[in-house]
Amino acid sequence: MRYDRIDAQILEIVQKNNRLTSGMIGELAGLSATACQRRLKRLRSEGIIEADVSIVSTKAIGCPVQMLVLVSLERERSDMIDDFKKAIKSSAEVINGFYVTGDADFVLYITTRSMEEYEQFTRRFFYDNPNIKGCKTIVIMDRAKAGFAVPIEIPPEA
Repeated sequence: MRYDRIDAQILEIVQKNNRLTSGMIGELAGLSATACQRRLKRLRSEGIIEADVSIVSTKAIGCPVQMLVLVSLERERSDMIDDFKKAIKSSAEVINGFYVTGDADFVLYITTRSMEEYEQFTRRFFYDNPNIKGCKTIVIMDRAKAGFAVPIEIPPEA
């Protein structure tokens, strides 16, 4: 997956505001709307742009309880890892899930309406799963930053 300086500009722009029209993005990047549309389509088809999302306030939708959960599996077997990744993807409560190194095998970002709902989730998701050795919950008191923007390295001129 390769991108050039103009693609890098487009990526910077859409990370800040993905609601801009291709005409507006093109104007900011020095392209026509059509050329910008072609580049956006290629960036999406090549997987450089994975998704176009909006960040929703968990409090505003009635899910103010947020946690980070460190999960350890009984064994690090590829089938157990794959099964747990599938479980993460199919759970509405798990907003983000990361397979990590260190003291835990996975770190999950979870949001629920209440601690009681989280307790029900833990019983169903963690305690009923024999492949889970343990989990540690860190309750988030306040979200200091929310976003998915990554720094874009501008490639040198070819």
